[in-house]
Amino acid sequence: MDQFKEALEKFAKLAIKTGVNLQPGQGLYLTCPIEAAPFAHLVAEEAYKAGAKDVTLRWGDDEIERLRLEYAPEEALKQIPEWKFVAQNSAVKDNYAVLHIYGPNPDLLDQMDGARVGAFMKATSNGLKSYMACIMKDETQWSIIAYPTKAWAKKVFPDKALAEAQTLLMEEILRISRVSGNDDPIAAWDTHNETIHKASDFMNSKRFKQLIYHAPGTDLTINLPVGHIWSGGSGPSTSGIPFNANIPTEEVFTLPDKRGVNGTVSSTMPLNADGRVIDHFSLTFKDGEVVDFKAEKGEEALKHLLDSDPNARRLGEVALVPHHSPVSESGLVFYNTLFDENASCHLALGKAYPTCIEGGNDLDEEGLDKAGVNDSLIHEDFMVGSGELDIDGIMEDGSRVPVFRKGAWAFSFE
Repeated sequence: MDQFKEALEKFAKLAIKTGVNLQPGQGLYLTCPIEAAPFAHLVAEEAYKAGAKDVTLRWGDDEIERLRLEYAPEEALKQIPEWKFVAQNSAVKDNYAVLHIYGPNPDLLDQMDGARVGAFMKATSNGLKSYMACIMKDETQWSIIAYPTKAWAKKVFPDKALAEAQTLLMEEILRISRVSGNDDPIAAWDTHNETIHKASDFMNSKRFKQLIYHAPGTDLTINLPVGHIWSGGSGPSTSGIPFNANIPTEEVFTLPDKRGVNGTVSSTMPLNADGRVIDHFSLTFKDGEVVDFKAEKGEEALKHLLDSDPNARRLGEVALVPHHSPVSESGLVFYNTLFDENASCHLALGKAYPTCIEGGNDLDEEGLDKAGVNDSLIHEDFMVGSGELDIDGIMEDGSRVPVFRKGAWAFSFE
């Protein structure tokens, strides 16, 4: 990646200044695939230049994870020692910002026994409960950025030689992340955040009680709870520090009423769920719960996902993304939720962000449940948007307001 050195330096700075917005004297907890080590070094350098007191790095190795899931005793997959989670759980409690450099192999676990994968993912989610609670409440700054690992690049560009595939994917990551083509990516993100905030402000001004989705294979009604909040782009941590959780991001999102989702929704892009691809699937909801599902590919993986815990069959997020975003305009399927969710309107199974309802961070479990806020071990986004998607918002008086038409915003923010 030597030809991208200058752009990667800008990308690293963007991740620290705009992504996590690291503060002087704050620590950084960094996760990174071992293939991306040179980029991790650039990120660490930018963190220390920004005044970091410490950069703690956890390397990721997909092959080691695959070997564990293939050969480890079943009991070891179900009962993971607590010490393995201590650093990550403690880092956020100590106000470390968290940055994930992300580039998983989409097919890593595609041939793996779904029950073994499900058991391990459930045990991992249980071990990281306190970490996830901090992240979902924005108690510290956190962000996810991408790096073109070999397996991911070959999945996106299967007909290209490996080196060319990685180069092409790197070019797309830098373009979509607003690094290439901008002398000052941080200023470009300031402008982009302003646009997303205008969309959030519009949705918040309407106080819709329902959203109704219509598209081929989709006829879905989603109730929105009283006091729901639309967010998007940069947002503040609980201590008031703005950060961008995802680079890239194009979405405006909120939470649904966990008991108020009815109808059928069909996916429009493949879902990469923990190294298994699920594609051409549909979910049917009744009173908020998935009561039927089917998938042309990965149906067993989908079943294990839905059976992760009692609330995994309920929705935790509703996100609006224009079909003509920089991601969708690439014409690529990335098999990576960080990118694919920003090409398409999407929903998420599982845990909701408490920050998406008024006073949510101050509610206990009973209060969140009463307000319709879903809690789960998982949070799995899946894509439902297309150029054929229409969405209407229903006001308190029953009147209908067009929100999306043919995959685009049905109103102007200006």
